[in-house]
Amino acid sequence: MMNFFRNRLVVLGLVLLATVLLYLLLPSIRQGSMEPSLEVQQRMGLMPASPPPPSGINITVRTGQLPGDPPLFFREALPVDSAGRQILPRLQMVLLHGQAFTSKTWEELGTLSLLASNGYQALALDLPGFGNSPDSESVKSDQSRVDLLKRFLEALGVRAPVLLSPSMSGHYALPFLQKHSSQLHGFVPIAPVGTRGITPQQYRDIQTPTLIIYGELDTNLGAQSHKNLIQLPHHTAVKLAGARHACYMDKPREFHRALLDFLSKLD
Repeated sequence: MMNFFRNRLVVLGLVLLATVLLYLLLPSIRQGSMEPSLEVQQRMGLMPASPPPPSGINITVRTGQLPGDPPLFFREALPVDSAGRQILPRLQMVLLHGQAFTSKTWEELGTLSLLASNGYQALALDLPGFGNSPDSESVKSDQSRVDLLKRFLEALGVRAPVLLSPSMSGHYALPFLQKHSSQLHGFVPIAPVGTRGITPQQYRDIQTPTLIIYGELDTNLGAQSHKNLIQLPHHTAVKLAGARHACYMDKPREFHRALLDFLSKLD
């Protein structure tokens, strides 16, 4: 009988010890299982997605709307020096966006502030039907989309910009590149649509310096556009490892590093 009670006490002691250990370890177990990955933390805003502007520099991203048919909403970050004083831009850059994004993407990702803090004027446009720019029947052809970009550039005094074009915005950027490549100081396609509509000779005729960026895991549009865009005579290509179609969202640091390196060679 004594052995029975002794065994029961041992079992109860072990259960009590296990309960205490579980209680002590539970917070760390919960934290480990619920802690967001680095990628999720970036998207949730829990950590910077890209290197912030130099300490002490306050970058203001202002908004505006260009009247017309359709009116065009845009965001702008003006270039500043290391002391935060506004300066003349080293270059002007116009950023378009993909189907699931707007100009706000470039603000939230830190791209506009990063460009401004490095001396570039950055303009991000809401294309018609996205963000704060209403849709319009007047932009249903290649020529009308070329005219829209031309109107935007002329109205804001943008001359010889670097044009960045992800995904869907290729419907605007590629026709513009074909007709007005001499008006672009540089071109940054990120898996744009429409690359198959350009002939090999038309590609060879375009002399604009080009940085092709695509995600390693984008085996559809990314791979297809890369295959076509490398026909441009003055191109370099950057493949972002482990990144999907919107590679700048998956690998913002690597994307920004490649972009700034390209721009520095165009000055």
